[in-house]
Amino acid sequence: MRVISETGEQLGIMSSREALRLAQEAGLDLVKISPGAVPPVCKIMDWGKYKFEQAKKEKENRRNQKIVEIKEVQLSVTIDVGDLKVKARKATEFLQEGNKVKVTIRLRGRQMAHAHLGRDVMMNFYESIKEFAVIEKPVNQEGRNLIMILGPVKK
Repeated sequence: MRVISETGEQLGIMSSREALRLAQEAGLDLVKISPGAVPPVCKIMDWGKYKFEQAKKEKENRRNQKIVEIKEVQLSVTIDVGDLKVKARKATEFLQEGNKVKVTIRLRGRQMAHAHLGRDVMMNFYESIKEFAVIEKPVNQEGRNLIMILGPVKK
């Protein structure tokens, strides 16, 4: 097997007994890096320290990760201007926190025949928050619902 020292220098090809003896003399472990290679590659290293460093890196990566949530704002076809402003303010808060916003309108009864009015309400809503939002999925009718997904503007 090909053996690599703890400093990264190649010690050459040797038997597994001889490699294990070198690792024990150094007080370290012999770890197979690439068992499928011909000959197999092993490295002399401190396995416990290596596992600790890997866990530390994973923990740091998880801490720096931002989980994007999808918040929902429900409107109606007959929503008034004041209510629309309140919903727009709340959606703006969500977007500034870095979350996506799903805007939905539920069409009831005869409103199904006038879905274009719901689309107009959604576009008015988007116009009121367009400096904070980007349309990721345009207005789409799914059954009785009109759905639009907005994402935060990249800075």
